[in-house]
Amino acid sequence: MRALICAPLEQDGFVNGFSTRLGGVSEMPSNSLNLAGFNEDAAKNILENRRRFLKLFPGNWAFAGCWQVHGAGVRVVQSAADAKPAENQRGETIFCDVIVSNAEGVLAGVKTADCVPILMGDVRTGAFAAVHAGWRGTLATAAVVGVERLAKEYDAKPENLRVAIGASAGPCCYEVGSEVIDAFTNKFVDGDKSFIATRPGHARVDLLKANRDQLISVGVKPERIHTAPICTMCRTDLFFSYRKEKSLHGKVGRLMAIVGRK
Repeated sequence: MRALICAPLEQDGFVNGFSTRLGGVSEMPSNSLNLAGFNEDAAKNILENRRRFLKLFPGNWAFAGCWQVHGAGVRVVQSAADAKPAENQRGETIFCDVIVSNAEGVLAGVKTADCVPILMGDVRTGAFAAVHAGWRGTLATAAVVGVERLAKEYDAKPENLRVAIGASAGPCCYEVGSEVIDAFTNKFVDGDKSFIATRPGHARVDLLKANRDQLISVGVKPERIHTAPICTMCRTDLFFSYRKEKSLHGKVGRLMAIVGRK
């Protein structure tokens, strides 16, 4: 089993990790660490994979997740008891794409398979956040919402935040159509900077840059943003990719990014 860790975020006092597809029990296609998607995988597989992944992080942790809806809704987790799932350890009954907390014993986590996973931590207050940002979440400025909610709930200052951006579909591969291009250019003054034209009505989108730029625009220091320069569509040997695998196999696994205070 392998996971990516943001060392600067860990040094600031935050347990963190970005899973890979390696070392699990799911048949996607085999020995895959699928961490979500109860409609496409057996619950016993997902729960065993989660147990294996969370075992990488020493201590007793309560996982706080949500049913992601490609928006910018927020879940505030007050305690480890609050983080516990509603039923059967699945816990997908709260709908959001941003999870914030400052509670000990809590791991906030988001699931991805090409979308951008973003983890934040404030060394001064101990507050942290996990954000799921696909193109719709990026359009909804989910990362900015995460920063603003950390400030509102815990008085976390943007300039003190440490941010880790995990592997996602990169500008080398992620081609979108006019629906996405028009949505960005209509909403953001510099929205066209997120795209590289490919053919009429199409372009490759750079969601990593778009989210980084949004974070910087609200006061996060560029040097405190750390991005994994890995494309999930290129590296299906290590990561799940919805765009690459769904059409081939009819199903696709999910990765997970988690963060919590030590």
